[in-house]
Amino acid sequence: MAKIKVGVVGLGMMGFTHLDAYHEMEDVEVVALADGNPKRLTGEDRPGGNIKGQAMGGFDFSKVKKYATAAELIADPEVQVVDICVPTPGHLQWCEAAFAAKKHVLVEKPLARTAADARKIAELAKAAGVLAMPAHCMRFWPGWTWLKAAVSSAKYGKVLAASFKRTASHPGAPFYKDGTACGGAALDLHIHDTDFVLHLFGMPASVSSVGYSNISGEPDHLFTQYHFPGGPVVTAEGGWSMAVGYPFTMQYTVNFERATVVFDISAENPLRLYETGKEPLAIELPKGMGYAAEIAYFMQCVKTGKQPETVTLDNGADAIRIIEAEVASVKAGGKTVAV
Repeated sequence: MAKIKVGVVGLGMMGFTHLDAYHEMEDVEVVALADGNPKRLTGEDRPGGNIKGQAMGGFDFSKVKKYATAAELIADPEVQVVDICVPTPGHLQWCEAAFAAKKHVLVEKPLARTAADARKIAELAKAAGVLAMPAHCMRFWPGWTWLKAAVSSAKYGKVLAASFKRTASHPGAPFYKDGTACGGAALDLHIHDTDFVLHLFGMPASVSSVGYSNISGEPDHLFTQYHFPGGPVVTAEGGWSMAVGYPFTMQYTVNFERATVVFDISAENPLRLYETGKEPLAIELPKGMGYAAEIAYFMQCVKTGKQPETVTLDNGADAIRIIEAEVASVKAGGKTVAV
């Protein structure tokens, strides 16, 4: 079977992390790269990640075509799939260009800078008749896929309460200091948990959030309660304003009727299950992170010609819609805002 030919646009931390995943896939070939920094096109300049295992390197840059602009890569007839890893404000422009060229598209999260732009991306993809997916990696992350299965199956009863936490020191790059571009930690970091709340429980009726802006001009640290009539009680904390040297934190605690489950990325055994009358159990998880799994899933969609279902463009737009309500609530001093 012929390999799927991919072009990666944008070689920041996520672009390099995607290259790591493609490097391990036998049925996919990266044939082109695009970035305005010549040293990134050769791999000489490689940004680091905030989680061990991101942007590790190993990809052979000598065997691919190199373009200074996304437009040139999209015009390359050999490229079947465009993987868009540019900063958020460029997502709409390059999705639109790729769709016009009838290319399939994997686009990094958040899908767009605004929910309105995200909806436009979804409409353009549908009109073009191509396959497209936002890269919401938590829907594929070991331990988080376990939680989704446990909630969907009701194996431990219904969920009574769920809390999520994702905090870090600031990434430091100028883009992340400009809230008009990145949306602050609310849109760029916290959206991972907002999207997973959406994945587990659907669209909340409203949200109430408190937080502060001390770096970007948009919420850099916030605490949100997602309101679901009749339950469960769901909260999330997210932010990147911790002191330099603070370790990346990714956690959840979910209380079911008959069990409690805890995930902590820093623990030797990240996922632990507590059931009444039983010894605490460390759940064995698959190795790796969610990036390779999400990319493999989308490549399978391309092979079969089937639109993604685990995460869709509409999901990506809905997650931004919730974030916009959270930001509005923060700016209104914690007032409840309908989604």
